[in-house]
Amino acid sequence: MKPLEYYFEKALKEKWAIPQFNFSNLEILKAIIEAAKELKSPVILGTSEGESRFLGIENAVALVKNFREQFSLPIFLNLDHGKSFDSCKAAIDKGYDTCEFDGSELKFDENIETTKKLVQYAKEKKVSIGGEMEEIGSGNLTDPDKAVLFYRETGIHRLAVNIGTGHAKEGKIDFFHLKKIKERVGDIPLVLHGASGVSEEEIKEVIKIGINKININTALRKAFRDALKDFLNENSDEIVPYKYMPNVIEKVREVAENKIKLLGSLDKA
Repeated sequence: MKPLEYYFEKALKEKWAIPQFNFSNLEILKAIIEAAKELKSPVILGTSEGESRFLGIENAVALVKNFREQFSLPIFLNLDHGKSFDSCKAAIDKGYDTCEFDGSELKFDENIETTKKLVQYAKEKKVSIGGEMEEIGSGNLTDPDKAVLFYRETGIHRLAVNIGTGHAKEGKIDFFHLKKIKERVGDIPLVLHGASGVSEEEIKEVIKIGINKININTALRKAFRDALKDFLNENSDEIVPYKYMPNVIEKVREVAENKIKLLGSLDKA
């Protein structure tokens, strides 16, 4: 299997984005895997610190490894919004393929120092690191000049930028600001969080400008919840999970497939 950075380089050159789909249970993971297999797409499988605790880091690693080997898919496990060096280190040591350190709550210099330390540690393990400067959804948009400094000082492989979106809520993308960031940072993959309230046209536009990874979580969670509620409302006597979960998996898979097509990653595996 080709490394993750191969797909980022390809996405940069060809102007498409790698989807990161977060998962917190087996059913959502199966839905993502089925979509990736059907559409021949590389995908990043994300777990937040909370999702990692719920699943168990070792379990997440084992599940992804099993699916990767079973279907020969380019799927990569990422710790999403790792809030400390220790949490990222734990994920790396247990077998995560990549980690995104979120130092947005730290002072700028502290963020640089910790991110740089993590990049150096991860290099020995051949694990790539993403960085984040400002809290996604805050009013503080990513400063283009600071972004360049952050990238150069830390050696990160990609940067999550705040351009007006927010987690699980409506946001307004500042396209002009994204263009300024891209002009300054050059050929480093940029990451977009908080795309739930962003239109398909806007997604296509940010990819054209230079976004090469988009995180998707809320849409999958809503599809899971809604499909489960609808099925049980119509089949209130059903108590066997393996009889009602296939319908839930199918609905989540449909969302994942639509996102893969939108981001342009189909047939890129």
